[in-house]
Formats: sequence, C-alpha cells, structure tokens
Amino acid sequence: MLVGAELRRLREARGITREDAGNSIRASHSKISRLELGRTGFKRRDVADLLTLYGVTDDGERATLLSLAEQAGMPGWWHTYGDVVPAWFDAYLGLEQAACVIRGYEVQFVPGLLQTEDYARAVIRLGPGDSTEEQVERRVALRMRRQRLLHQADPPKLWIVIDEAALRRLIGGVATMRAQIEHLIELAELPHVTIQIMPFCAGGHPGAAGPITILRFPQGELPDVVYLEQLASSLYLDKTTETERYWHVMNRLYIEAEQPRATAETLRRILAET
Repeated sequence: MLVGAELRRLREARGITREDAGNSIRASHSKISRLELGRTGFKRRDVADLLTLYGVTDDGERATLLSLAEQAGMPGWWHTYGDVVPAWFDAYLGLEQAACVIRGYEVQFVPGLLQTEDYARAVIRLGPGDSTEEQVERRVALRMRRQRLLHQADPPKLWIVIDEAALRRLIGGVATMRAQIEHLIELAELPHVTIQIMPFCAGGHPGAAGPITILRFPQGELPDVVYLEQLASSLYLDKTTETERYWHVMNRLYIEAEQPRATAETLRRILAET
C-alpha cells in the first residue's frame, strides 16, 4: 500500500496517465491501478521502469522504494495467523510493524497494543458468536505477538488517547479490568509510550466520530496512513487532504485530554474505584 501510494503520487506529479504508465511496463492501466492500491505484488523491473518514467533519479530514493517493493512481496510473521486474520486487517498488521509513530484514539476498548491477555480474550469473545475456542485463542496469541514491537530495540513512538468510558466499562470482570489498568500504569512509564485519558468532564470533543489510528513511517518520502476500522471492514486513507484532517482532530484530542503527567494518577483513581 505504501509503495503503491508513493508510485501514484510520483505519477500524478508528472502528469502521467495510468495508460502511459502501463505501456512503459508492458501492462494495462488496470494493473497500474492495482499496483497503486497495493492489491498486487511488485516486480523489481516494473518498479524500476516506473521510477525512471516518473523522473526519479536520486539513487537513495530509488533504493528505498525498490527495497520496500521487494519487502512487500515477502510474507510477514502475521501471515502464520492467516486463518484468523480477515483480509481487510492483514494490511494493517504490516503497516503497524513498519511504522515509526503510531497515534490513536479509542472510545470503547483499551487499544490492542496495550491489552493484557485476559482483557484481549474478553474483547475477542465479544465478536462473532460462531468463533471456536481455538480461533479465540489464536486471535489472542496474534494480539500478544503484535505487542512485541513495543519492546524491540528500536520501538515506534506510541501516543494514545483513551476515553474514560473504555476504562470504566467492565470487560471480562473486575479482576480483569484491575489487571488491565495496572498494566496501563506500567506501560505509561516506558519512554516511547504516551497515554492520555479523555475524561467524562471534557464533554463533547472531536473524537466523537469513533476510533482513529494514524501511522507515520521512517522513510519520510512515504505518506501517513489513517486507519479506520468498521464492523466487518476498514478504510485506509493516505491522501494528504484526508490525513491532514485526521491529524487536526488528533491534535485537538491531545489538547483536550488530560496531560500525560496526570495519567498515572487518574488510572490509580479509577483502579481504586473499580
């Protein structure tokens, strides 16, 4: 998706049609469309030819995009969980692993990267009732595996706003919620993790539309991606005109939520009341 979005940006900047781009790699305009949407794999020769057509001559920029194109064709660790990962979520798992900054707002649940095992299990069981116990445990294992990125040598910066409602709602029972809140207190101490709480007293705020995740990537030349999850599908937005609106919403949420220095105290108060 990232490589495709960048190829689209480069093509549009040069005023080149999909038809002309397709002709340059001996393909149809529909293949260019699929490439730009991240719906088909990349051949190194095709990407190299397109970069030349789009006037990309800088060796560093070419090497970055060619490397990413090669990586896009390699299966990630999460593909071993393909039996329990819906197609619309598979792309997000790859983006999450590649991001250097992950910002988000959650209104109903504690975000997946911050969940304890028991809390994750309780949330997953709220899903479709036709899931077997084995499928539930596979999804729990996947969620726990995702969290390793917070403890790797070069972790992403995680900045999360959690609505107070998500912390007051008893998911999995009192013991599970208490353990979850204690876990959040511990995670908030990590230097690369920032947790803010949107209190009830804040009233209406820009996040009323629902949860938001924004991912930023280290290459710099690649666009930010806004991920919006729905009941049985998701949206991936990468156009600047779209992502800037969500950055604006997220920035307002950070301002209106309690400041990070108050997080531990607020969590301890909620813990005492749970």
